[in-house]
Amino acid sequence: MSVKHQSEIKFNIGLDENKVPEEILWEAKDGGIDNEESKAIMISVWDHKKKDTLRMDLWTKDMPVDEMKQFYHQTLVSMADTFERATDDQKMSATMRDFCDYFAEKLELKK
Repeated sequence: MSVKHQSEIKFNIGLDENKVPEEILWEAKDGGIDNEESKAIMISVWDHKKKDTLRMDLWTKDMPVDEMKQFYHQTLVSMADTFERATDDQKMSATMRDFCDYFAEKLELKK
């Protein structure tokens, strides 16, 4: 299989004097994103040689806690959706969604 196209996603992290994120900007030209601001990112990369996940979670120091809770909930829901698409395991995906509902209920995210 030969690569037909290259696509790039960039993150630019502005840090304070203690190397704590103050600003997160990102771009994905193919997706129409150009220097958009974000308050948090979660990146997971699968290392197929080590059979291990490499992670990077960053958030700005002004990210509100209530938004962080919402961000985690939405990330968990999207992980359940992605898991189902990737594995076609509907039973486990439903179990994951049940946990997401429980998570939202305990954090009082559902109105």
